[in-house]
Amino acid sequence: METDKILLIDDDPAMLTLTRFHLESEGYAVMTADSGVDGIRLLQENNFPLILTDLHLPDVNGIEIVKQAKALSPNTEIIVISGYGSVSGAVEATKAGAFYFVEKPVEYEELTLLIEKALERRQQAEEIKQLRGKLKDRTSYYNIIGSSKAMQAIYEIIDNVAESDANILILGESGTGKELIANAIHYKSARSKKPFVKINCSSLPKELIESELFGHTKGAFTGANMDKIGLIGRASGGSLLLDEIGEMPLELQPKLLRVLQERIYYRLGSEKAQEADFRLISATNRDPLAAVAEGHLREDLYYRINTIEIQVPPLRERAEDIPHLAQYFLSEFAEKYNRPTRTLSQQAYETMFEYAWPGNVRELQNVIERAVLLCKADVIEAAALHLGKALGKAAAASASAVATAVAAPVTLEKEMQSAESAAPPNNGNDHDHSNVDTLFENIGRVIINKVVDSEPDAEREDVFSKLEGALVHAALERTRGNKQAAADLLGVYRARLYGMIKRHHL
Repeated sequence: METDKILLIDDDPAMLTLTRFHLESEGYAVMTADSGVDGIRLLQENNFPLILTDLHLPDVNGIEIVKQAKALSPNTEIIVISGYGSVSGAVEATKAGAFYFVEKPVEYEELTLLIEKALERRQQAEEIKQLRGKLKDRTSYYNIIGSSKAMQAIYEIIDNVAESDANILILGESGTGKELIANAIHYKSARSKKPFVKINCSSLPKELIESELFGHTKGAFTGANMDKIGLIGRASGGSLLLDEIGEMPLELQPKLLRVLQERIYYRLGSEKAQEADFRLISATNRDPLAAVAEGHLREDLYYRINTIEIQVPPLRERAEDIPHLAQYFLSEFAEKYNRPTRTLSQQAYETMFEYAWPGNVRELQNVIERAVLLCKADVIEAAALHLGKALGKAAAASASAVATAVAAPVTLEKEMQSAESAAPPNNGNDHDHSNVDTLFENIGRVIINKVVDSEPDAEREDVFSKLEGALVHAALERTRGNKQAAADLLGVYRARLYGMIKRHHL
């Protein structure tokens, strides 16, 4: 196996023979070189997970071998061995990229442990590299569709926390796919083979939710004609999703908190303690801190359920995912309704990018489903999406916002002109990035100097958001509304520009 292959470089024949014998007895495949030149030649011809090299070789210094090995294969681990105790040599070797520095005479038990640790670190580095590659490339993850940076970050959080039993709180607007994320967490966890039980706290009457959650015994209350195990009991060994946790009755919240703290619960009408063996995942489309402030959610419960928080962005903030989602739904509904797989026209995509999607992914799903059912042509045009009326309202609102912005006095005009004149002349070179950077720095100082210090308890304004809106507005003015040209000018993809246009009502 590649991970068992070791290159051993030493000019001492006895050291070569003895070390090779020891390593092969441990199950490693060993190649040897008695000079630095031979060692480098073998490096160029083979891929070694681990190299053991003497520091002082007659032809090539061991530090040079470390440097060349790292240049050829950055993930190769290197242990440097020397018969001459030298702190400076050890420091230089580790700076060049060596894993460890060992003095002769070599203690082979110690060397074996070092080799195991070095190979383990290399394997971890390879796994991280592969994971990052998957995260970068994948457009879907456990039925979640999206390749935007925001979704990639969520996939990475799921990868990191799914195996634990940490409580998860998923936040996001209705229709963003919070339940899909909860599914991914459960089915990637060690509890995946056990039940995944879900309850929507807003869908049950107050008087029933406690019985549904904890269960009851026969005769516990009027109408309790038989024992009921309850959702916590059904989720034993698995996971429990409390959707719309902010809608849970206040009087029930202390009981849930006690379950999470003590890991036991009682069915209604029973004094026998039941083990609470489940992983809690909560979700809400409300701001939980606002719910705490308004008295709808207990603060101590909020902190207990919020060990890991996952924020799911609305679709309008990840417009680059729209093509992936649209294509996925086109295929899904074509198969479901036995219709030919259709495509969307460029104008249809433009229309979808410009739309704000208040219903998020769920609304996009419904729009595509309707188009698949009603459209007769092979290519679905923008009109078939029926987004025109909503776009008209959005356009009117945007026009009003722009008119207000244009009517406002430009108080920084002179300061901006001064900042521009303070930048070095570009001598006719339109691509002089240093001059542009200097201009940005000067303008940044002008803006910050004009920002009023906020009071301790006052609501803070997002300067970056305002600046982003101003830059987008300026780019659209300069390009006379040409969105592709504006995106190129700002150095962003057009899908991202559409998201910024909607966010700032431009």
